[in-house]
Amino acid sequence: MAKFTTRPVIMGRKGVVTAGHYLAATAGHRIMEKGGNAIDAAAAMSICVNLLEPQSCGIAGEVPTLIYSAKDRKSYAISGVGWSPESFSIEWCRNNGIDLIPGDGYLPITVPAPIRTWGLALAKFGTLSFADILAPAIELAEYGYPMYPSLRDTLINGKEKYLNLYPTTGEIYLPKGKAPDIGDLLINTDFANMLKLIVSEEKNNINKGRIAGIEAGCNAFYKGPIAETILDFISNNPVEDASGSSHTGLLSDKDLSEWNAEIDEPLKYNYKGLDVLKCSSWTQGPVFLQQLAILQNYDLKSMGHNSTEYLHTLIESAKLAFADREAYYGDPKFDDVPFDYLLSDSYNKNRSSLIDQKASMDLIAGNLADGKVPEYISDTVQDNNRYALGIEKRPTKDLGLGHSHTGDTTHLDAIDQQGNMVAATPSGGWLGTSPIVKGLGFPMGTRGQMFYLNPVRPNALEPRKRPRATLTPTMVTRNGNPEMVFGTPGGDSQDQWTLQFFLNYYEFGMNLQEALDAASIHSIHFPSSFYPREAFPGEISAEDNIPSITLKELEQKGHIVNKTAAWAHGKVMGITIDTKRNLISGASAAKGIIGYCIGW
Repeated sequence: MAKFTTRPVIMGRKGVVTAGHYLAATAGHRIMEKGGNAIDAAAAMSICVNLLEPQSCGIAGEVPTLIYSAKDRKSYAISGVGWSPESFSIEWCRNNGIDLIPGDGYLPITVPAPIRTWGLALAKFGTLSFADILAPAIELAEYGYPMYPSLRDTLINGKEKYLNLYPTTGEIYLPKGKAPDIGDLLINTDFANMLKLIVSEEKNNINKGRIAGIEAGCNAFYKGPIAETILDFISNNPVEDASGSSHTGLLSDKDLSEWNAEIDEPLKYNYKGLDVLKCSSWTQGPVFLQQLAILQNYDLKSMGHNSTEYLHTLIESAKLAFADREAYYGDPKFDDVPFDYLLSDSYNKNRSSLIDQKASMDLIAGNLADGKVPEYISDTVQDNNRYALGIEKRPTKDLGLGHSHTGDTTHLDAIDQQGNMVAATPSGGWLGTSPIVKGLGFPMGTRGQMFYLNPVRPNALEPRKRPRATLTPTMVTRNGNPEMVFGTPGGDSQDQWTLQFFLNYYEFGMNLQEALDAASIHSIHFPSSFYPREAFPGEISAEDNIPSITLKELEQKGHIVNKTAAWAHGKVMGITIDTKRNLISGASAAKGIIGYCIGW
């Protein structure tokens, strides 16, 4: 039993929610009190965090989502990642001298996913309307929410960009040319009015039924005035990006109007009686399952929590799983990813045998059934792109965002008394890489930067393809019954931090909050998913409340240890349900400060 945790485990009977901002969690709780289920609550929280955490996510970004339907006793994924423009291709990049898709500006825009994602979720699994679930976000946007330190720091650090390169952003977030003080109310009237357009269209069609009303609300965004405003702005306001050139957007009205979120089958791996579910390879989620499949070959508990041997084994298993991500993952509608093989016991037994007592400095993808390992992962992403394109190498630009955007993205979870569960990871469409669309109050996303430009490899750019996103919610069931949902922000690090949380809880018997509070590590050995796609072989990031003797012993094994401050890694949160005791328990890490859990 822990003598101290940073926060209590929140226990309730009717429902528990977590969200990356405490006001969003409050909104989810209000929805449940109104009679909504977990899906309704999650939808409300997601739109709220798009407003409340604009440095981390936005309504023009993405939101991969996992849902457990108590009625169906089945889990679903909703593919909350938009596709690339039909006119954006590898040939376009070759003709325009682009050897790395920039991480900013309009070239990496994909279709905004959240509104249709939640529209589908509400229609299929929810009980309420857009009018209900958008009401909290409209109130917060119209009347303001208090400025808080991490958002203010983002605005201060990016002040010159927001006033000069992205002046429409400065108009909202830097009133009178400076960041509001802590506690000052930040109002985004344009965002409120944009949401009101969705509600208005829904209301005009509600006589045709709840689902028809929801579809009409979605059409306001993708086919109506909101789409028109987006296209007008990105077509007539070119912006400079990391390529060194200014570009307008390539997104078209058909790209927007013809995209739909889809219900997908989650990938599943059984770990010691627990069915662990992830979104497929349109995200990096399967690396979580591959790490579990490798680690299943070890007695982790006997190693001791955060011992040198334990951390070394985690790091090396991550290197192997992420090497396979680089070699094989991509949108399964375009790329054939052999998960039956990659998640098989025999394959992962062989993979685990590659882990020895020294840190590997190589990126070692596994042999597929044909015995071949792709040559392209031996190059840097930029060099491999350039060789495939046959063009000159451009200089890269430091966007100041680090290896893996560990401060971007957010997360939310919900479980209700019926046993419905949701885990969703909103991201993209953040302030730092694209200007606010004037009149709408939000910037466009830049997820397309994750595509490769070598046509022979998975996750290569193609028209109307989903980039392999880092966003990766997790769900657990046991014998078909609901068990747990969790996730975190953190770019490429997400499936390393959440893995440690999962093992802390299930292998080491910690309670939820202990499992979140524990110090963590992550590897940056493999190429980043974000521009400029750098890798740092052998390097790890370790919170400095891991004992110094342990970190020294990791260095003796060959790991290059970069210390971060304690409490620096992520903002993991999660909820469990015990159906036998009618008990729902949740917790949110104190890391990141503003995430919260509420229950009743």
